[in-house]
Amino acid sequence: MKLLNRSALSVRPTQPFVDWINALEPTMGDDDLTLDDVERESTIYLIPEMDTPEALETFVRDRYVEILETELRAWEEDERQWPGKLDWALFQEFVRVEHSYLAIDLDDETPLEISEVDDALLLDSEQD
Repeated sequence: MKLLNRSALSVRPTQPFVDWINALEPTMGDDDLTLDDVERESTIYLIPEMDTPEALETFVRDRYVEILETELRAWEEDERQWPGKLDWALFQEFVRVEHSYLAIDLDDETPLEISEVDDALLLDSEQD
């Protein structure tokens, strides 16, 4: 067990976010995704250690556009299909953020690997 020098943000969808996802490809009846369906794929972001609620608030406000873009891109790569304005109000409407002060790695067998995520590279490779 290893204590990581990070805090964590759990970014969880709200019903308006799920409604937006379902509007991308309208389905009939019970084929729509539910909030439970989408919550199963919620994202954890490792962030610098935060020791006060004010520091966390500042960090999230500084990075909310990046987080929101990542969450939207997970469901729709075509930015033309995204909601019009990616502002703080939309962030608060579409996701809720839960903070954990400690991040602990319980995997004692596999070493932790670090990979840089390059969205442009990911999009290019998916189109090939």
